[in-house]
Amino acid sequence: MQTIGNASELRALYGLPLELAIKKSLRGLDRYCRDFVRLSPFLMISSQGPAGADISPRGDPPGFVSVDDDGTLLIPDRPGNNRIDTMENILHNPRVGIIFLVPGLGEVLRINGRAEIVVGPELEELALNGRVPKTAIRVEAEEVFFHCAKAMIRSKLWDATARAAKGSFPPLGTVVAAQIAGVEAEKLQAALEDDYRNGL
Repeated sequence: MQTIGNASELRALYGLPLELAIKKSLRGLDRYCRDFVRLSPFLMISSQGPAGADISPRGDPPGFVSVDDDGTLLIPDRPGNNRIDTMENILHNPRVGIIFLVPGLGEVLRINGRAEIVVGPELEELALNGRVPKTAIRVEAEEVFFHCAKAMIRSKLWDATARAAKGSFPPLGTVVAAQIAGVEAEKLQAALEDDYRNGL
C-alpha cells in the first residue's frame, strides 16, 4: 500500500464535494437540530489533548443534553471511572466534535464547536436519579450538519437481526482480567453489575 501524502492527492481520488454537502453546514442549531438533540439518548464527544485524540460516549434518557435557542449545549457529566480524559483535554484545547444518535433514525447529527467545563447551582436542573452532576460541558456550536443514513444502512445498527448473539463476546470482567494481572474476573464482573444496577 502507498500512503497519501497531501490533500491534492486525496482530492484527486474523490473529486470535489457536492454543493449540497457544503451548503448544509450551519453556524448554529436550527429547530430541526435542536429537536434531534432533544430526541437523542446517546452521543460521542471527541477532544484533543497533549497525549493525543480521545472520544468518549455519553448516554442518558432522551433530552439529557439541554440546548438553548442560540445553539449552546449543556452536557451533564455522570458518575464514571473518573478518568475525565475529555474534560482535561478541553482545558488544554476547547475544540470538540460531537455525534448525536437517535435509536431507529438513520440520520446522524454532527456538531463541532468550542467547549468549557462549568459548575454551579444551575446544574441542579440536570439531576438524574437524585444526583446532581459535579460538572457539565458547555459547548458553543460553530458548525452543525446532518449526515445522511448511508452509514446506518450499511451497518444495520438499529436492525435487531444484525445484533451480536448473546455470548459471542465475553463479559467485561473477563476481558479486563485477561488484560490486567491480578484482577479476578468473577469479582470484577459482580462489581460491574452492581454498579450498573446502583451507580447510574
